[in-house]
Amino acid sequence: MRTDQIQIRDPFVLPDPDKGEYHLFGTTDPNCWTGPGTGFDCYHGTDLENWEGPLPAFRPPDGFWATTNFWAPEAHRYRGRFYLFATFKAERRYRGTQILTAEKVAGPYVPLTDGPVTPPDWQCLDGTLYVDREGRPWMVFCHEWVQIHNGSICAMPLSEDLREAAGRPVYLFSGSEGPWVKRPQWPEEGGTHRFPTYVTDGPFLHRLECGTLIMLWSSMGVRGYAMGIARSESGEITGPWTQDREPLWGENGGHGMVFRALDGRLIVTFHSPNRTPHERPVFVEVQEHQGSLRLTPEGVWAGGR
Repeated sequence: MRTDQIQIRDPFVLPDPDKGEYHLFGTTDPNCWTGPGTGFDCYHGTDLENWEGPLPAFRPPDGFWATTNFWAPEAHRYRGRFYLFATFKAERRYRGTQILTAEKVAGPYVPLTDGPVTPPDWQCLDGTLYVDREGRPWMVFCHEWVQIHNGSICAMPLSEDLREAAGRPVYLFSGSEGPWVKRPQWPEEGGTHRFPTYVTDGPFLHRLECGTLIMLWSSMGVRGYAMGIARSESGEITGPWTQDREPLWGENGGHGMVFRALDGRLIVTFHSPNRTPHERPVFVEVQEHQGSLRLTPEGVWAGGR
């Protein structure tokens, strides 16, 4: 399959330099909003343009707690195994991020525990793995606007085996802090009082060569779904975090991550447009610039080069 043939949201790429290939994960259910959750697929290829697959990376086992909203899987190498951080939901249960594990990058992945690691009474999504400079694992995730109106991004320490929280979540920042973020006109459904709402989606951590710790995250901007950059002033996950004034990508695309291509280039991938069933993975070459990222003069391509 070619890149422009793959319907996917929240793309996540894990390169394998030893084998000279990439593994592409993402939200792959045709109807990920209201349909039943069927699982996650994986594609693999060598040029970011042509892919083999889909391979069934995860299919829910009998008795699996979640039934819908199978969203945003991220594949991470950690201590000799592979872990998939992914969002799930069931009726009468809050949405949350659960961790799956496998011996091989393409799976099959199985649940590491019986349920989400995020707080059970919080509506959460888009958990990602961050390992700090002391080797301690953290989950960075969104506390959703649908519960707290002004969505936030938090960091929670994890046990070394990733099975449970090792402390309380630490608040990092709220969606309204992004200078590029626009408040959508989404009132609380059925609520008597109306509160301003601000979306937070898709955090991903990356340390620049200069040592600066940055975070990609998404929200609604002036021209639709967009993706901005925050930076930690301390260089640590706990911040404080400050925001770039302009989004890295400002129109009809977001939920991205950064990876190093096999030829050494720095690439951001995200989905665009933000409309089902037309979402496709987009790849953008970026450069480090003044403690942040900027698009290269060559700009964007949908497939490889």
